[in-house]
Amino acid sequence: MALRACGLIIFRRCLIPMVDKPAIEFLLLQASDGIHHWTPPKGHVEPGENDLETALRETQEEAGIAADQLTIIEGFRRELRYVAWEKPKTVIYWLAEVKDYNVEIRLSQEHQAYRWLGLDEACQLAQFKEMKAALQEGHRFLCSTAS
Repeated sequence: MALRACGLIIFRRCLIPMVDKPAIEFLLLQASDGIHHWTPPKGHVEPGENDLETALRETQEEAGIAADQLTIIEGFRRELRYVAWEKPKTVIYWLAEVKDYNVEIRLSQEHQAYRWLGLDEACQLAQFKEMKAALQEGHRFLCSTAS
């Protein structure tokens, strides 16, 4: 049976805009176990939850960011498929902007560090090509819908 997980690609817009558009920083969390990989908050769907409920719950549990501290960005949803622990896995991500640039991050025991990163740095830390592609697609989407 395939594993299913959901999460949020969380971002903030920098307070000091760059040349002609605001800089966007993504939140990545470093896992406490395994290869200490960096990803946005995500986790497995529990019985009775829908996918977005899972993503919001996992964000609260892993980063300490509540649903009312976020704005889900309409029109962006990415499904990643890969093999993890020799089993097929599907992870669904939405884009979410923090309402407060200086939101407090409170990590769970599942993670040992967090960083806010621009796209290039985030892609360097995200070791898996599927995650890099999702970050790049999210950034493109945000830049194409910026007012």
